[in-house]
Formats: sequence, structure tokens, C-alpha cells
Amino acid sequence: MATPLTDQERRKQISVRGIAGLGDVAEIKKSFNRHLHFTLVKDRNVATPRDYYFALAHTVRDHLVGRWIRTQQYYYEKDPKRIHYLSLEFYMGRTLQNTMINLGLQNACDEAIYQLGLDLEELEDIEEDAGLGNGGLGRLAACFLDSMATLGLAAYGYGIRYEFGIFNQKISSGWQVEEADDWLRYGNPWEKARPEYMLPVHFYGRVEHTSNGAKWVDTQVVLAMPYDTPVPGYKNNTVNTMRLWSAKAPNDFNLQEFNVGDYIQAVLDRNLAENISRVLYPNDNFFEGKELRLKQEYFVVAATLQDIIRRFKSSKFGCRDPVRTSFETFPDKVAIQLNDTHPALAIPELMRILVDVEKLDWDKAWDVTVQTCAYTNHTVLPEALERWPVHMFEKLLPRHLQIIFEINRRHLERVAAMYPGELDRLRRMSLIEECDPKRINMAHLCVVGSHAVNGVARIHSDIVKNTVFKDFYDIEPEKFQNKTNGITPRRWLLLCNPGLADIIAEKIGEGFLTDLSQLKKLLNFINNDAFIRDVAKVKQENKLKFAAYLEKEYHVKINPESIFDIQVKRIHEYKRQLLNCLHIIAAPGYHMAKLIIKLITSVGQVVNNDPVVGDRLKVIFLENYRVSLAEKVIPAADLSEQISTAGTEASGTGNMKFMLNGALTIGTMDGANVEMAEEAGEENLFIFGMKVEDVEALDKKGYNAKEYYKRNAELRQVIDQIGSGYFNPKEPGLFKDVVNMLLNHDRFKVFADYEAYIKCQDKVSELFKNPKEWTKTVIRNIAGSGKFSSDRTITEYAREIWGVEPSDVKIPPPNEPRP
Repeated sequence: MATPLTDQERRKQISVRGIAGLGDVAEIKKSFNRHLHFTLVKDRNVATPRDYYFALAHTVRDHLVGRWIRTQQYYYEKDPKRIHYLSLEFYMGRTLQNTMINLGLQNACDEAIYQLGLDLEELEDIEEDAGLGNGGLGRLAACFLDSMATLGLAAYGYGIRYEFGIFNQKISSGWQVEEADDWLRYGNPWEKARPEYMLPVHFYGRVEHTSNGAKWVDTQVVLAMPYDTPVPGYKNNTVNTMRLWSAKAPNDFNLQEFNVGDYIQAVLDRNLAENISRVLYPNDNFFEGKELRLKQEYFVVAATLQDIIRRFKSSKFGCRDPVRTSFETFPDKVAIQLNDTHPALAIPELMRILVDVEKLDWDKAWDVTVQTCAYTNHTVLPEALERWPVHMFEKLLPRHLQIIFEINRRHLERVAAMYPGELDRLRRMSLIEECDPKRINMAHLCVVGSHAVNGVARIHSDIVKNTVFKDFYDIEPEKFQNKTNGITPRRWLLLCNPGLADIIAEKIGEGFLTDLSQLKKLLNFINNDAFIRDVAKVKQENKLKFAAYLEKEYHVKINPESIFDIQVKRIHEYKRQLLNCLHIIAAPGYHMAKLIIKLITSVGQVVNNDPVVGDRLKVIFLENYRVSLAEKVIPAADLSEQISTAGTEASGTGNMKFMLNGALTIGTMDGANVEMAEEAGEENLFIFGMKVEDVEALDKKGYNAKEYYKRNAELRQVIDQIGSGYFNPKEPGLFKDVVNMLLNHDRFKVFADYEAYIKCQDKVSELFKNPKEWTKTVIRNIAGSGKFSSDRTITEYAREIWGVEPSDVKIPPPNEPRP
């Protein structure tokens, strides 16, 4: 087996990352040594690898800070409309390499570190992932921040600085075990605490109605401490800010208890306040109504809106005095994008500030709120939609409950005037669900309180208009838009797959890194034998490197000549990991999610140790999937599994990452797969199974899994093997719940697509046997992936929702005088 290229060998190759200037290298070495000197405490003369990592991180950060300050000064001078992206999740991954790439420093740092006798890749591996998200939603937010900075938009990401991010997943005897993700244990060199901007957030209390309006009194206060992380654009010297809030107890928190003598307990109780930012809720596409989660949602919204209003009022750099007093121009200067319903409370909170504090009349305040806010919907699964109990609101946010009731009263009055006597329509469209207990439908609040509502792929946006929010679409069709998701080509090509980026740049230049549509030019090389060979060679090198990683980390040997068939997804029934699992057997977060993981690992145990197929087929469950692991997996993939039931996956972004990195897609016509097939040509993807209308027809007719089970002998054998304990002889009944679910309660219709999936997998195998044709199909896919850049997505948000124009202005770097 050939060995993958070392870093040093790769460094000798021509790279799109530019040749390192000697001056830069000398400057970086000097700065690195200075930081290392200050990092080491006097009584410790030996530096650890982590010391080296921190010295390099601080060296790179030095290059960020001047640009960061200059960018913020520039925004204050130009006073553009500012974009505020509110998200409870930002799945950033690692920052060092991404920052070096965006500042154009990677080669200089690589060379400087090499000259110092160190290895850049080893230092990069020391950095903890910032795993402040569950999956697609949080990673999308991270891509959007990168694109907003690259497009020169005055943008801010706002979220929570969770002390513990998404749990570390360990697999023990085939079962998932969760461990806390203590990502801040060694400190975070990329963040800057800003205690001078600490803000109070109120909870509980009661509402007094006075002649001067409503007053929310007797509240409990928690302080929101901002931590700022710089977000650099690609080679344009723009550095935006992600501001994450951390909960702090005020010094007098519960200290009135001291008078009763329990000072110690009063101090210990401070934890209750600070728990708000302690941990990220791990639920993805499943709503659980916990009070702490509602507190988190209000905490981020309340702190953020105070911050936004402060900045709106005092728009001069370094000035804290209000220069604007009228809110007439607020929507011209402020855009708030709600990433799903989690920050929905921004709508009643902005109303509370405008009506109760700033004393605007209701209609004016409502107009300002609607023109400012816009809402992105990320799911159509009913169990994922947020519905908070009214009694929880009454206790935690009494004033907001009153405001939501008033929004709902006026909204229903308007609907009743348009559709007199249609009580059922009023019931469907109400913000309050009259069930037991009464609940607030947060998605309805978002739709009513925003001027724009978008889905995240064309098919998803159509479902949103035709089913989920059909009643709202009937009244205000102009509100509804589509914004197909995208990914940043900087991290998801240049950073994770430099070999592929190099050979593309060699053929079409480097412009594709900020205009991914230029990849279409690769179609000119579809019959170029040298280019076909180069693409195949890069893929093979990535597979060798990944195989070496698997051997080192998982002690599993895989054949790099085999097809790397990869499914990367949160475990959820609608994503149908079970369909993939059934195919493996055929070829030779909640209870069900854990059982599915156990089944996959058990199948792997049997298959990998089988004397006949063990060398030909390997099943590996990669534990603790995260951004830094994705950067290794995705460039090595041959086949990307995108096999959700049609109509359930809103978009997907993993599908785009695989496509851009030269994997072919086996998938259903769901989410962004539909547009991928359009862009690359459906014949260049492996599309199978039911479409949305087929699923709807099957729902009407009634899905009977047992019919498929009886009809298909191979499927029957697979299910019987799972049920009989073949994959877990020590506990034969272990998977009976999986079998029972598939046969009797499967909402996602795995069996209905089984036969089509198996046939499609046969087509995959057939094409893979013809390496040249396979690689030509890969090139067509890469050439067709240009639409799926987050730069294109954000340009559409900017023009069609936020009313701003992207800018290619390059702010002068700190070492050049300003014009």
C-alpha cells in the first residue's frame, strides 16, 4: 500500500495558498518566539506541544486584531445597515487553520513552524473543536458568518457561550456513552471577554399597569457577559464579530438570604443563574419543553436586543451617548435574522422595549418589529416545532405573555375580517394552541412577526408554503421566499482538500474561491486525460491518508482501493441510517437512536470478522463525529449517502460538502439533492426511491410495511436475521424494538424504498469498476457544485431580505495608512 504524502512533501508542491514571503516567515518566527516566552512560566523551561499551539494561535491573532479594530471603525464611519444573525447554535470547529487561510498566512506560518523544527498539522490537531451546535443548523450559521465577512457585510453573529458544547460521543460495547465536552478547559485564544458591555437580563416577577404604561417589576436579574470572537473574511481585511453571551450572577444575587444567616448557601446559589449558559441542549429535530431551555432562548435575545439598540443609538465609534432618538429609521439600519424558532422571543422582546421603554404606540412599534425581523424555517417535522406551555411563560416571562396575547388578538381579528365565520381557520392560525395545557406556537409567532419567511431548499420552501404554513401563505404570499443553503468553499475545499483546490486552480485560476460558479469551467476538461488522472490521484491520496488515520485511531485496516461509502448524519429515523444498515446486511439521541447505533456496531462486529467478506467489506462507526473529523472524512469519500424519506430533510449541507470534494451522491429527491441533480445532471447522481408526491400517495393509501416484508425474500431474510439475534447472540432480543418499529410504526417508510436502494447500489458498484468513467462523473459533479456556496446564499439574503448590497471593498490592512 502506497503511503500518503507528508506535510513537508506537500509543502514542496505549488499551492493556491501562495508562496511564503521570507519577510513574513521571519516576522512570524519572531512573534512566535515572543509569545512562547510569555507563555512559559519562569519555573518551567520545557515547552509542551500545547504551549507551541498557543504561541502560534496568539501570533496569528496578532494579525487579526488590527484588522478587527479597523473594520469596526470603518462600519462606524460608513454607518451601513447592520445584519444580526441570531442563533442558539454556532458549530465553528477549529479556528487556527481557517484564520491562517483567510488572512493569506498559511504558507508563511507553515514555513516558519517548519524552520523552528515543529509540525504545523500536529499543532493544529491540539486545538479543541468549538462544538456549540448539534449539526446542520449550527454549522450553517458558521458558514454564513464566513460568507458575510467575505462579502464585506457589517454583520454580527449572536449566540450563547456554552461552557459545554455538544457531548463527546464514546462507543462502549457498541453503545453510545456521552461525555461532557469541556472545550474551554485550556482556555480559548480566539475570544475576548468584554465586561464593559455586560448587560442585565430579567426573569420572573410580575407586571404592573400604571398610567405611564406597563412595568415589569420584582424580577430576578442575571448578567450577560459578552465574549467576542473575530470572524475574518477571505483576503479582504474585513473582520466581523461573533458575540456569545455567558451568564453571570450579580454580586447581590440571593444575598438578601444572608440576613437570615445563610451566606454560604446564597453564594452557592449563584450557580442557578450561571447554569443558563452551562450546556448546549443536544436535541436535534426534537422539541422538549424544559424551563432552562426557554431561559437560554430569552437570555440570548434580551442581551442581544439591548446591544443592538445601544449600537443603533450611539452610532459613532467609541461613543456611548445616544445620537439617534427616533426609531423611524431602525429597520433601515438594523436587520435581525432568526435562525429557526429558537430566537423567536426577539419579536415580543423588541415590542416590549419599543412600547414599554421607548414609549412608541403599538402600531408603530409593530411596524418597526416586522420590518426588522426575518425568520428561517429549518424543519417540517411536527415533533421538532417549538410549542411552549403558557403556564411556563406566565411564571418566567409574564410581560411577554401579555404581548404575545395582544399580537395574537390583533392577528386573529385581521384573519376573521378576511375570512368571516371560518372558525377552523382561526384555530389553525392562532399563536395559542387551545390544548391542555395551552401552548404558544413559536413558528406562528415568527411568521406573523417577520417581513420575510424562508425555507432552505426549493423543495422545502414549497412544502412550507403548501402545507406547514399554507394558511399564512394564502394571506401574505409575498412574505415567503426560498434561500437554498450553501457551504463556505474556504473551509470545505481549500482548508480540508488543498490537493483538489490546487489542481482546480491550475486549470481555471483561483477566482472560484470567492465565486464558486466558476467551477463550471471544469467541464472544458471533462475529456482531458491528464486532469482525469489528477482528480483520481488526489482522491486516492485522500483515501490513503484517511485509511492511515483509521488504522492509527481505530485499529481498523481498510483497503484504500475499495469504495468509501459514507453516511454522515445525526442519528434520526427520518435520515434512515437503517436503510443503509439493511443494505450492508444484504450485501453480506433517544432510545431508537441509541439502538440504531448499537445495531450498526453489532453488524460491523459480524461483518468485519467474517472470514469470507471481512476483507472485502468493512463497517466502521466513527465515534464523536465533529467538524475537525469531517474535514478528514469528506475529502476521502467516494459515495455520499443522502437517503432521507422524500419531504423530511429540509436541505442538508453535508450533501454539498461531499459533492464539492468529489464524492458521488446516492440519494432520494429530497432537500437540496433535487437542486444538486439539476445542477450536475440527474444522470450524474444515483437517484432512487419515492418522490414527495409518492410519499403523500402512500400516506393516503396507508403504508403497510408487512406487504414489502412478505414480497421481498432478501428483505425478509435481513429483518429475520436482525430479529433472531444473529447480530447479538448473547442478547438475542436486543433489536426486537427496531424490528417492531420497522414492521409496525415506521413513519419514514424504510421498506418502501429498500428495493430501489439496493438496485441503485448495484449501479454504483458497476460504475466504480470503470475508474475513468467514475472520475468523469466526479468532475461533472464538482463542476455542478458552484450554486452551493454560502456566498451565493448570503448574497440572496442580503439583496432579497436584508436590503443590503455585498461589497468587494478591501479595507486597508493595519500597516497601511487609511485613505
